[in-house]
Amino acid sequence: MRGESPRSPFRSPSRSARSRPPQSDPLGASRRRLSRAGVLREEWLARGLSTEPADRPVAEAAVARLYHLLGAPEPEFHWVPSPAAALPVLREAGHDFGAAGPETVAPPARHTDWPLAARLASLASELRDRMDARVARRARPSVGIPLLETVGSRSVDEALERGVPWEVILRSVVHDPLRRTLVDAVRAPLRAALLPPAAGAASMTWFGQHDAYWVADHDIRARVGASAPPGRDAAPLGLWTDLARSAGWWWPRDRLCVLSERPSAVHTEPLRDDAHGERRLHRPDGPAVEYADGTRGYALHGTHVPEWVVHDPSVERIHAEPNVEIRRSAIERLGWDTYIRQAGLRRVGRAPDPGNPGGLLDLYDAPRRLLGRPARLLLVVNGSAEADGGRRRYGLTVPDHFDDPVAAAGWTYGLAPEQYARLVRRT
Repeated sequence: MRGESPRSPFRSPSRSARSRPPQSDPLGASRRRLSRAGVLREEWLARGLSTEPADRPVAEAAVARLYHLLGAPEPEFHWVPSPAAALPVLREAGHDFGAAGPETVAPPARHTDWPLAARLASLASELRDRMDARVARRARPSVGIPLLETVGSRSVDEALERGVPWEVILRSVVHDPLRRTLVDAVRAPLRAALLPPAAGAASMTWFGQHDAYWVADHDIRARVGASAPPGRDAAPLGLWTDLARSAGWWWPRDRLCVLSERPSAVHTEPLRDDAHGERRLHRPDGPAVEYADGTRGYALHGTHVPEWVVHDPSVERIHAEPNVEIRRSAIERLGWDTYIRQAGLRRVGRAPDPGNPGGLLDLYDAPRRLLGRPARLLLVVNGSAEADGGRRRYGLTVPDHFDDPVAAAGWTYGLAPEQYARLVRRT
């Protein structure tokens, strides 16, 4: 029922569950658990990308309980239609974005004297540390490396066949794809689009539905039997779960909490080679994210871009843009052939691409104002198909001494021209 807090999934296993005999087919049992984890991941991903109205009673109840854990009185709640609308409210109340973070001023000597947002950040960090400690040490992969790559495999079945414990593979099925989608491919470009650069890390923003990646990790682990019961942490973890399920971004301050509605529209595309449902913001003909108050965010293939990139790209605007990723996105939106023609780039050479049969390599002189230094532009056709089945043309920067397109292509892979010429197919 709307307004009621959902029953927490973080419960100790029942006596009957603990007493069940071991599975006679361990590999099959592992596959079933991982398959179940994949289904639950998709449910959480849907929550992270939800465009449903916020469940305000549930969100407010969870926030009030978090304030109570800090020994603070329940705040006044102020709902805004979008994250962008939160800044004026906070400023009017005397709480600027940068005012709440411990990075902006020397922290008080006593923890109890810290700003409420900083104490809440500490509370959340301690909770996550304790929850992570319940995950078996063997299930923690090398930081920054996709898990299945650390075990020399690209598929779940292959990893299981090679004897990799299913608890280890679970991170690749749940945590990593949710983080890549909700944090890297949605939250980051949305933050760049909606919040001023001055907000920075000190803004002490919590992200509601986009915090689902870490909540979901522990939720799913508990539900497939991959971690110890949360014990006394079940209740506080349930509060963060309620917020991830019920609201958009929010800003806790002393005596005030500003909460944002979720977006009214979100447009995404699958990541190329998305093994576990990864997605990124993308819409080539309009805003990728919209809120009810008209706030919009534009993104192409996961990159935040200004509105002009989508609706009115031009050579003049491209050359005036200081951000290289935005320039690249604008050129792709305009079309490489159109850009090259309108910018008057001189082609230095053309050759068949030995690493991509049927593709061509085109080498052009590039204006300094485009690349910021003397260089040339190598136009190639992607060796792998995009999510829509097409092959994208894109430009690569190479040193300006290259005259041979094949040599330039080899250089991008760290190969000599003769080595690149012998490639069967690049990706």
